[in-house]
Amino acid sequence: MNDVTRKDPIVVVGPPGSGKSTVGKLLAEHLGVDFHDADADIEREQGRTISDIFATDGEPAFRAIEEETVARGLREYTGVYALGGGAVVSDRTRERLAGYPVVFLNVGMAEGVRRTGLSTARPLLAGVNPRATYKALLEARLPIYRSVATVEVNTDGRKPDDIATEVAASLARCGIPE
Repeated sequence: MNDVTRKDPIVVVGPPGSGKSTVGKLLAEHLGVDFHDADADIEREQGRTISDIFATDGEPAFRAIEEETVARGLREYTGVYALGGGAVVSDRTRERLAGYPVVFLNVGMAEGVRRTGLSTARPLLAGVNPRATYKALLEARLPIYRSVATVEVNTDGRKPDDIATEVAASLARCGIPE
């Protein structure tokens, strides 16, 4: 492992099923740093699942919680910090990401659908036509993910270890971490 000391976290973003948590953990191990997950923070702090928050309070309430959680994580964490798939839809979150190294894990629709299994644990994919919802989500968010990304890595058909290794190499080429 490398001895990496960073003041700010390396942020991992991407759609559901892109591997943010899985690859983020492996990247943190590779770099010898801590791993943090915004969705896990929200569930721990709220004492309920994200699906429950969506169902009970609605998406706007969840997004407000998420925005504050991410802001706090960016201030307090070092290492690798995985955000929820929709965190980047917030203008304030995107503004806060400026200056941070951001890794965008890109996944195609077919692979993302396969990986998520269109799980009910993913509230935005619930509904009458989850495949169409996933497709619309990807189309709407792709430019947003790219607008905040320092590095973009395609994850389709690849093993998490290989993706984490590529991410680390791509970050190193950008001088991150240093």
